[in-house]
Amino acid sequence: MKKNTSQENFLLLLAAPARRALENNGIKTVEELSKFTEKEISEFHGIGKNSISLLKSELTKNGLAFKE
Repeated sequence: MKKNTSQENFLLLLAAPARRALENNGIKTVEELSKFTEKEISEFHGIGKNSISLLKSELTKNGLAFKE
């Protein structure tokens, strides 16, 4: 079964510091991202308001959201 392309490539939408911040915390898929709260993600070095906005959009596209 082939994964949703945006699911595999959502990290490519981010600036390098934000991408590294997620990768360094073991987040490579939108499912893994959805296991974190928005506050937890925003505290990662390299994640700013623009990154959070892009991440929310990707979660929504995949029927997911940040953990409450």
